[in-house]
Amino acid sequence: MADIPSHHLIYGTCIDYITGREIVDTDDERLRQGIARFLVEQKGWPKSAIEARRTIDTLFAGNFVQSTIDFVVRHKGRRFMIVRYGPGSLVTRERPAIAAARVLEPAYRIPLAVVTNGKDAVVLDTSDGKVLGEGLEAIPSPTEAEGLAERLGFEPFPVEKRERELRILNACDKEVCCAGSPCPIPGAPEG
Repeated sequence: MADIPSHHLIYGTCIDYITGREIVDTDDERLRQGIARFLVEQKGWPKSAIEARRTIDTLFAGNFVQSTIDFVVRHKGRRFMIVRYGPGSLVTRERPAIAAARVLEPAYRIPLAVVTNGKDAVVLDTSDGKVLGEGLEAIPSPTEAEGLAERLGFEPFPVEKRERELRILNACDKEVCCAGSPCPIPGAPEG
């Protein structure tokens, strides 16, 4: 086991399913890798259509936050869907996922946002935040993406609303170490 201070149990390293790069192996990463395999092997997305680990950086009120979008899926050359992983309850992760899909691509709003804990999923329409489907099977395949892309569209997201979405990401994705208590990890900054 690696000797790296973290709140996650680190098993060493593993090979990323999408990129083939060596990455840190944790319980959360194992679930992310399972999601990647599901997208390719069960839903039929080619690896070449999936971008792994995209980030959006925000800085508001002195709080720098780097939000991670675990997977961005392209359909016919356009970013069609984002997938964000998070352990536990999905409902609290819906709004920041929608915000990320609205601002990641400067030219248009990415039509779908998926939040998943690796065992369950919610598929969201990013235009209005409505739930389009629940469960991993609700995640669209490339064939299903045809009709959805046509129906949902790739409209530009209003420039005047971008800051609001970035602020939502900043507030929702800020990690607070030990919820304000002293951190048990030696040398870690306290939250």
